[in-house]
Order: sequence, then structure tokens, then C-alpha cells
Amino acid sequence: MKLYLDDQKNEIFYIIGKNIKFYRNAYNLTHPSENITQAKLAELVGISTTHIANLENQTGKGISVPVLFNIAVVLETTMDRLCSPEKALIKID
Repeated sequence: MKLYLDDQKNEIFYIIGKNIKFYRNAYNLTHPSENITQAKLAELVGISTTHIANLENQTGKGISVPVLFNIAVVLETTMDRLCSPEKALIKID
């Protein structure tokens, strides 16, 4: 089991950022009329567009649990999927 350690703290933010981008793009494929951009996602969850962009570009250095939860709700996924190094299989209709 891999535990969160100080020397690996940036890795979890890298994983979360990649997953936010992945699930935002997947959401847009399944809900094309809504088109959740970085700016719209940021607005919906109450953070800056820069913060979302930094996370997705793997330069972000942190995210709170409530914000992560809100992102999961908006993107119709789960927090564990956003934190997982493995992508869950998703069905795109």
C-alpha cells in the first residue's frame, strides 16, 4: 500500500490534476451542451480559474477536501476516482 509521504506530496496533486482534466473532458463528451470549461468549473466550485488550470497542468500545490468533493459532484464522479492513479473505465454514450 502506498502512503502519503512528504517526499511524495507533489505526486498526489499531479494525479488529482490529471484526473480532474480527464473527468472534465469525459463529462463534456457525455454532456456536450453544457461544456464545462476550466472557468465554468472554477465558478461552480468557488475557486479561481487559475487554481483549476494549475491543478490540471500539474503545477498546483494543494486542494481542500470540500473543493475536491464539489469538483467530483459537478463532474459526476467520485473523490476516490479523482485521487486514484488508475483511471476507472467510463462508458461514453
